[in-house]
Amino acid sequence: MSLSPARLDRFARHIVLPEIGGAGQVALSQKHVAVIGLGGIGSPALQYLAGAGIGRFTLVDDDAVDVSNLQRQTIFTQRDVGHGKATSARRWLANFDDALDVTLSDSRVSADNAAALLDGVDLVLDGTDNFATRLAVSDACVKAGVPLLSAAVGRFQGQVGAFAGHLPDQPCYRCFVGDAFDAEDCDTCAEDGMLGAMAGWAGSFAAMQSVRVLLEGVSRLGNPMWGKLHILDGLKPGLRTLNIAKDLACKACG
Repeated sequence: MSLSPARLDRFARHIVLPEIGGAGQVALSQKHVAVIGLGGIGSPALQYLAGAGIGRFTLVDDDAVDVSNLQRQTIFTQRDVGHGKATSARRWLANFDDALDVTLSDSRVSADNAAALLDGVDLVLDGTDNFATRLAVSDACVKAGVPLLSAAVGRFQGQVGAFAGHLPDQPCYRCFVGDAFDAEDCDTCAEDGMLGAMAGWAGSFAAMQSVRVLLEGVSRLGNPMWGKLHILDGLKPGLRTLNIAKDLACKACG
């Protein structure tokens, strides 16, 4: 497969990077990414993944746009308030690049429907806001053999990690958080506050790490960094990386 002249022009700044090159750009154009959660993380991540030339997206979010979202959820405007986030995100993508293949779901992700949402996906980027959903997504990824890029943010801290629990020597997200969080009683940004730019940093970093995962075996940038959790500190500012060990007793991937 080759890129059309118009696509070559659009992604020229990628193609001249030896770490990506023409082969890497063609590979990205053939990838299918599911973005689950289109809020503070999913919004900027989607923008940069679309800008990177990912060819196909599945967008999943059951929420509607609220005026309080506009402080950090960068794909929405005042005209979107009251409308579904998935539909509004698809509208943004259509205006940004009409060559993209986009499907959406406005269903809430659960253990019952997660597997169906991952059909044919090369990578899941999870930016949801509660542990029950994240664990349901992670467990479905393990069963489907799909890599997971998990990202979270709160106040002035972000976390971004790549998980491949379907591989025998790699941890899944459940190995990291355990079984005690299969509930939706977690802190919210409405209670704790959120610096909008912090969500942008976590989302754009998640997009960059997603590109690394998608280019594994294709270009020099393709290092997925499985099992590494990157902690973003917006107050210092700074970044540190932790290694997550596989839990041999994990009920999802052990």
